[in-house]
Amino acid sequence: SLFQEICATPRLFADNPLDGQVKQGLLGDCWLLCACAALQKSQQLLDQVFPPGQPSWRDHTYRGSFTCRIWQFGHWLEVTIDDRLPCLAGRLCFSRCQREDVFWLPLLEKVYAKVYGSYEHLWAGQVADALVDLTGGLAERWSLKDLVRTSGQQDRPGGSEHRTCRQLLSLKDRCLISCSVLSPRAGVRELGEFHAFIVSDLRELQGRAGQSLLLLRIQNPWGRRCWQGPWREGGEGWSQVAPADESELLSQLQEGEFWVEEEEFLREFDEVTVGFPITEAGYLQSLYSEKALCHTQELPGAWVKGQSAGGCRNNSGFPSNPKFWLRVSEPSEVFVAVLQRPRVRATGRAGRARALARGECAVRSPASFLSEDYQAVGLHIWKVEKRRGSPPRGPSPP
Repeated sequence: SLFQEICATPRLFADNPLDGQVKQGLLGDCWLLCACAALQKSQQLLDQVFPPGQPSWRDHTYRGSFTCRIWQFGHWLEVTIDDRLPCLAGRLCFSRCQREDVFWLPLLEKVYAKVYGSYEHLWAGQVADALVDLTGGLAERWSLKDLVRTSGQQDRPGGSEHRTCRQLLSLKDRCLISCSVLSPRAGVRELGEFHAFIVSDLRELQGRAGQSLLLLRIQNPWGRRCWQGPWREGGEGWSQVAPADESELLSQLQEGEFWVEEEEFLREFDEVTVGFPITEAGYLQSLYSEKALCHTQELPGAWVKGQSAGGCRNNSGFPSNPKFWLRVSEPSEVFVAVLQRPRVRATGRAGRARALARGECAVRSPASFLSEDYQAVGLHIWKVEKRRGSPPRGPSPP
């Protein structure tokens, strides 16, 4: 439908950021919508994706199209679309903003669908991939269950999972934080499965007993409150804090948001995705030291059968795999990311109908990508001694 058929006064952005809050429609692309929320944290990123100065509906030079930029393997790709959007009964059927006269989100979703071939190809994905495409940066996925397993008891003071949540507290204003549920805990189905959420805020409070409490505000792209935990409105968790704190935090909740406490968060969610902050100068910023990562090097490579496809370390041909040398002359932070171009995936209507019937919410676990979109990729980083200017036949032990 044309915008004029959806509302009388369409606008691209809202003056109030809450009016532009993301909401998911019939399409299972919560992974993409969570990444889109990152643009609301930075006017710099928003201007990079939506070049400013474009004519809009109220301009006499407007010709019914918009141009956006998507990061694709080392460069910004400009994509132009018309302003027609899929509708049912006069309402947007896919993504929309909190105020339905704000259209930056459904337009960006259409741009992404054009890049990937169709709206159907947006069904299921990884938040980290979309963050890279929309920011030109990097993203990390942290498994909360791995942290709990390696740290012993989940409520152990000072455990690594607590350091992770405290680290999120320091990152909340600088980058997007998303969390995902891959499979719900027994008897708890409010969160769905294979679904991504936005961590919209973190607050550290002092409880009535003097204890430190860390609360996380979670936004569900479905746009409805689905959580019945102890920190819901009227829940018993609020008895641990002062009434003034309870009133303040509950007043901040928007449609689809809820509060969870740190232990509850670690128990009910499976992983966290964090996008690297980007400075005003355009540099990535370390998640760990906050230092600007001023030097970036991109190196293309390929596995070619009979030449450089050496397989895993169990194969004698392993040393023939592509190698890239990095000389570190002083203590430094180095981040290595491997990007693989996906195959074009055919998606049948019957498959989508079955997924809708099952209520799948479309965050894909890494294992589900193999044999469909991607080949399995191994990456090893070795500390080696480079002798006489030529690399050794095989890597030394790390």
